Parts: sequence; structure tokens; C-alpha cells
Amino acid sequence: MDILNGLLLGLESALQPVTLMYCFIGVFVGTLIGVLPGIGALATISLLLPITYHIPPTAAIVMLAGVYYGAQYGGSTASILLNLPGTPSSAVACLDGYPMAKQGRAGVALFMTTIASFVGSMLGILALILFAPGIAELGLKFGPAEYFSMMLLGLIAASTLASGSPAKGLAMVVMGLLIGTVGTDVNSGVARFDFGVPELMDGINLVALAMGVFGVSEVITGINQSRETEVKEKITLRTMTPTRKDVKDSIIPMLRGTAIGSFFGALPGTGASIASFFSYAVEKKVAKDPSRFGKGAIEGVTAPEAANNAASQTAFVPTLSLGIPGDAVMALMLGALIIHGIQPGPLLMTQQPELFWGLIVSFGIGNIMLMILNLPMIGLWVAILRIPYRVLFPAILVFISLGVYSVNNNPFDVLMVAGVGAVGYAMSVTKFEAAPMLLGFVLGPLMEENLRRALLLSRGDMMTFVDRPISAGLLAFGAALMVWTIYGSLKRNLREREHRRDFPEETT
Repeated sequence: MDILNGLLLGLESALQPVTLMYCFIGVFVGTLIGVLPGIGALATISLLLPITYHIPPTAAIVMLAGVYYGAQYGGSTASILLNLPGTPSSAVACLDGYPMAKQGRAGVALFMTTIASFVGSMLGILALILFAPGIAELGLKFGPAEYFSMMLLGLIAASTLASGSPAKGLAMVVMGLLIGTVGTDVNSGVARFDFGVPELMDGINLVALAMGVFGVSEVITGINQSRETEVKEKITLRTMTPTRKDVKDSIIPMLRGTAIGSFFGALPGTGASIASFFSYAVEKKVAKDPSRFGKGAIEGVTAPEAANNAASQTAFVPTLSLGIPGDAVMALMLGALIIHGIQPGPLLMTQQPELFWGLIVSFGIGNIMLMILNLPMIGLWVAILRIPYRVLFPAILVFISLGVYSVNNNPFDVLMVAGVGAVGYAMSVTKFEAAPMLLGFVLGPLMEENLRRALLLSRGDMMTFVDRPISAGLLAFGAALMVWTIYGSLKRNLREREHRRDFPEETT
């Protein structure tokens, strides 16, 4: 079946009233749980999974998929307004989205993230349609050595996420790596660095870590500064409309973010969080003025949003075409397919064409629904900033506690997020940024697992990482990036030293 006939068949399936209804339910619920910090798509899909027994297969998968990519839309809302990531992949939106809100540009930030999410999703769907077989084939060529090299490249890029000293960025990456080692060793099953606390045997919760270093630390900062509400004027279409410069600065970053998200989404074991961090690091590296990032750079918001939404679409490539789930959410989607007697794999497209193409077309319909839903609600979300902070911060803490508790139903996670919040506040006071630490925490365990797996397969031969062409290319690119970063830092220090020598009166 060619692509055109497949899309026509999918359109017929996706436009069925039952399928449309469940598509709307999915994207609406996804947006809500994305806005509510910490709950996430995983917990919501887990709760909705039993309902799918009583729903036709196509409608059931469309609804669950709508929850997944709908959460990516809503996740940036709390990040921008309250510095509180709604989903782990939207933590990057805090870095420049929240400064934009503090500058009175929350409406513009939300408007542009909605557009970026739509562009990233639709182009991701296009990549899914055109390149699914090729992307799946490339994914099969990635073994443990390639994954390790790619993660190492990510950690080198992570050290550039900090807006200040590269040394501080590297220190935060190492801290993230150390935090990632807490928990049970995947290979040996031995608990590591749990300090006799049984709850730490499962490791530190990513949601608790993100909510603590971004959300709780911001609450403490806001209380200490007696922060007043930032938005006083009425939110109108004019206040939400981006400037021509905003649009110009966002077009190419959105396309780059979409390409990065499409690639990482199609690789098993990576996903939207890694895609959004990579996209942010790339934009900061190619920017003419990197010092703008962390202070309200529009491309620091739009590129990661396009990346995580594109990744949420192409994440279905390995799940549908190979039967390999890329993350926990995709594992649940795989389970939902199996519940209905559908076996994912290379034959799914030919054996279940209505389901496959109906799902693809529903992605496009769902994203149109999401844009129509989200744009009119921007004024409502921004109105949150009118609430006096003395009233708002207790509600934020309640949402954080509920969100963190709902992930594992474990009170220990609530205590953990309080402790992490105190550490996050100390980091903000001492100018250590949380983003590199968070990426180190995400990538560290994956890198360790693939390092050990590659060495087991090669019987301890370290040359396996340079013998394989893709792995060697990634390592070479990482080395070049490191040399570029060091050279840029030395050049900047030399320029500052010459400036102080030529204008000594400015330093006194």
C-alpha cells in the first residue's frame, strides 16, 4: 500500500465519530495533566488503560496517544508561568520561558510555544510518514557502543547549558551523574549508595528532582524576595502577539528542534526529555550571542518545544514498526496494542493498515485540536500571575506534593522533593544552574548501562567504540565540541583580560 492510499484509508478511519470523540478526550486530558505539575502522561495512561477494554482498538490507541502528545503541549505552561515543569521534558522551558514571564511577556511565550509545538508535531508526523522505515533501519544499527557515544556527546553538550562558567556547568553534569548512580545496579542487582534507606533502592525520582530544583527553589526565592505579581494589564490578542523579530528568531530554531526531536524520538531509550535538552544546547552553541540564553531568549523556548513534540510523534516509530518501546509510556502503548490482540512489528502496516494509518492521521487531527484548544486559553493561564504570591505559593506547594506523590504513591518522594528544593535554592544562590545536572541525571544511567553492555559484548575491548563508524563519528564530534568550548572560553578570558588592561578605571 502506497503512502497516498494509506493516508486516505487513515483519514476514513480517523474521521469516524467515535474516533474523533476519543481523540478529543485524549488531547484535552493530556493538556490538563501537562499543565498540572508532576502528574505526567505515564500515570494518566496507566489509569486509563483498563478503560480501553471497552473501546474499539483504533479509538483506544488514538485516545492514549492523544494523552501522550497533549501532555507535551500543556507541560510548558507551568514552566513558563511558575518555573514549575509540568513534565520532565518541559523543564528546559523554565530556563528562558520563566524569565520572559517575569519581563511581562508570558502571553508571547505561551503563544510561541503553542506554535512551536504544532510545527514540531506536524513535521514530526511528516517524518513519521516519509521516513519511518529508514529511521527504524537506522535505529537498528545503534548498538550499545553507539548509544554510549551518543550519551557522552550529550554530556559534553550539557556542560554548555549553563550560562556562566563552563567549569560550573561541568560540575553540575558530574553531580547529575553521581545522583544517577543511586539505586539498584541493573547488571548485578546490588543496591548502590542507598545509605540503608529502602526507598532509595529504586533510585531518585526524576519528577521529584525536577520539581525540587525548579519549583520548590523558586517558591523559596519568591518568598524571600516578597515577589509581587508580574501581570497587571488585561491580556489581549495584542499582548500575546509576538513581534516580527520573535518570529524571525524562531523559524530556523524550530526547524532544527524538529529535526533533533524526530531523530531522538525514533531511537529506543531516548525520548522527548533528551531531545529537548539537546535542542537547547545546540541553539545556545550556534547563537551569535549565547549570553542571551537564560534571560528570555525566544529560541530557548521554541526550539526545545518543537523538539519534544516532534520526539513524541516519532517515538511511535520503534514501537509500531519494531515492537520496541522507547520509554515507559511507549511500553504502556505497546501493552494497549497487545491487550487488543494486535502484535506490533514490521507486519503491522500490512496486517492492520486501518489502525496504523488511522493513528497517523489522528496525530494531525489531534494537533489541530490542541492548537485550537490552547491559543484561546493563553489569557486564562496568564491570569494565574495576577494572583497574589502569598496566595499562589501554598497552592504551588500543594500541586508539587500531589504531583510527586501520584507518581509512585510514596510519601518519601514528597520528603525528597523538599530536600532537593533546599539544595536547588542553595544552587541558585551560588549561581550553579540546574539544567546540566538534570541532563547528567537523565543520561548517566543510560550511558553506564550501554558502556557495560558494549564492554561485555566486546570482552573488554575498548576499541569497540572507535571500530564502529557511527560510534567513532559521535566521539569525534564530541571531541571537536570540547575543543571548541575550551577555545571559546580561553578566547573570552583573554579578551576580558585585555579589556581590563586597556580600561583599568572600569575595574576600580
